[in-house]
Amino acid sequence: MITSDNLVHHEFIGLKVHATNVKNKSLNLKGTIIDETKNTIKIEGEDNTEKMIPKNGTLFVFELPDGEKVEIDGNILSIRPEDRIKKRFKKI
Repeated sequence: MITSDNLVHHEFIGLKVHATNVKNKSLNLKGTIIDETKNTIKIEGEDNTEKMIPKNGTLFVFELPDGEKVEIDGNILSIRPEDRIKKRFKKI
């Protein structure tokens, strides 16, 4: 089960997300994650458009299956998804 404590160790594809990019306001998007690479997350917006969002410089607010919202700085997610799932992160 995905929780706020173990979110970074799970697959993001299929989760709802709101992405806010500080540098590029046109990359502010709400939708569902459909793909992820080392440096980007591909989101299908509510209007069925797809956009690639860079992880660096973006703040992601993930909506978990239970409705809880978790905010994560994209800079710490800029590693390959398969490596992120295995990596240990320090608690803040």
